[in-house]
Amino acid sequence: MGHSLSCVFIHVVFSTKDRRPTIGAEIRGELGLYLAGIARNKGCQPVIQCATADHVHCLIGLDSQTTVANLIRDLKANSSRWLNKRLAGQTVFAWQNGYGAFSVSKSNLELVKEYVATQEEHHRKMTFQQELLALLKKHDIPYDEKYLWA
Repeated sequence: MGHSLSCVFIHVVFSTKDRRPTIGAEIRGELGLYLAGIARNKGCQPVIQCATADHVHCLIGLDSQTTVANLIRDLKANSSRWLNKRLAGQTVFAWQNGYGAFSVSKSNLELVKEYVATQEEHHRKMTFQQELLALLKKHDIPYDEKYLWA
């Protein structure tokens, strides 16, 4: 085969340092657009992004040359710099170490897109911690809770 062809979508979740509610409602939409721009600049296909007060969800189609770890490193580093400039004088912004990345089949893309789009409503019923534990269990990802929130 002369070309590298792929169709890989991932649902990425990462939180603010110590899960502090430092992402104000007035900046969440801009943050989503900024995250989409980072993904696009990496050659990836941003589908939907949603920021909450203490974490973000991104649904992204990977290009054939980008690894999950490199994409998330760039998402977190660039958005952290942008947020610190944007929030200058208000707070020092940082993301928590680590992330969750979950594969999404093409057939489930619309379902996950809807899930990401309705985060505000979703978190009226469930905390971020409960949500992450549910995602890890749903995807059969082993974890040690001792290290999960560090």
